[in-house]
Amino acid sequence: MKLATFEVETPVGPVERIGAVLEASEHPAAVAGEATLVDLTAATAARLEAEGEPAPVDLAHARVPPEMIAFLERGDRALADARDALEYASETDAERGPGGAKIRYEPDEYDLLAPLPRPNSLRDCMAIEEHVQNSMDGDIDDVWYDIPVYYKGNADSVVPPNTTVQWPEYSHIMDYELEIAAVIGKRGRDIPADEAEDYITGYTVFNDFSARDMQGKEMDARLGPAKGKDFANGLGPYVVPADDIDVLEAPMTARIDGEVWSEGTVDEMYHSFADIIAHISQSETLHPGDVIGSGTVGEGCGLELGQWLEDGSTVELEIEGIGVLEHTVVE
Repeated sequence: MKLATFEVETPVGPVERIGAVLEASEHPAAVAGEATLVDLTAATAARLEAEGEPAPVDLAHARVPPEMIAFLERGDRALADARDALEYASETDAERGPGGAKIRYEPDEYDLLAPLPRPNSLRDCMAIEEHVQNSMDGDIDDVWYDIPVYYKGNADSVVPPNTTVQWPEYSHIMDYELEIAAVIGKRGRDIPADEAEDYITGYTVFNDFSARDMQGKEMDARLGPAKGKDFANGLGPYVVPADDIDVLEAPMTARIDGEVWSEGTVDEMYHSFADIIAHISQSETLHPGDVIGSGTVGEGCGLELGQWLEDGSTVELEIEGIGVLEHTVVE
C-alpha cells in the first residue's frame, strides 16, 4: 500500500485528503502508469454505509481522518482501516459514497502533496560511512561511530513532489542527497533499540537539498547546518507501510536530467533506524508525524561526485517499492 496526501478543488476551495494508490491490476478504472488515488476517508464511509452503519461519514472521519498526522496517531488501527478501504474501492463499481463524496481520483483531478506536508518534526542523520568518508577531509572522528549524529531541519520547508524548487539567492552551489526517511507512527520516550522498529509506521523518499557554499560556511563556524539546508526538503511521493517494504534491500537511484548519478541501498547504514530512534528518544519524546532521514547513501550527492546541479536541472530520486520523487531546481 502506498499512502498519499493530495488536494482537490471543491466549491469552497481546495481541500486536503489522504489516499492510497489504486494499482491498475486492482480495478478496471485504474490506468497503468498513472496513479489513481482512492480517497481513504470517502471509501471508508462508503464501506460503512454498505454495511448498514447509521452514521458512516462521522465514523469514517474518526477511523480514517483525512489528514496524515491525525491518521498516523491512530496507529495500526488506521492502517488496517485504510487497507479495508482500498480493498473495498478496488472491488466496488460505485463512484461516490455518502453525501456524494468521490471515492477515486484520476491524475488530472488532484494535486499531489508531500505525504506529510508539514511533518511534526524533521531530523536528518548521517548514518552511512561511505558518504561521511567521501564528504569529509581527513579521518572520521570516533564520536561518529559512538552515536548516530543528526541535525533538526525545517519542517515548514517541505516541497511537494513534481514541483519547482527556487534556489536561495545566497547560494550558487546546488546539490541533492539521496536518502530514505522513516515516519514515526507512535508516541514514545526512552525507547529501547529492540522495540524501536515498532514505532516506525513507514518509509518515504527524502531529498535533503543542500546549498553547499552556505553549508560550508556554517560548518566552518562549528554550528549548523541551517540556511544551507532549511530552504527546501523533498518528501514523497508516498509513504509505504513498514510491513510492505524490505527497506534495507530496496534499490535507490538518483537521476539528473535522465542520467543516473547515484545508486545504493540503506543496508550500508552503520547506525540502524532502531539505534537512531533509541538515541533520539533518550529523555525526549517522539511523536506521530516525526520524520527521520537515514543520511545520504554512498556517492549519493554531487559533493561526493564532484559535480553540481545546474539551473533547470530535474532531479529524480527513486526507491523501488516507494516511487519517484521529482523536482526541478531553478536559480
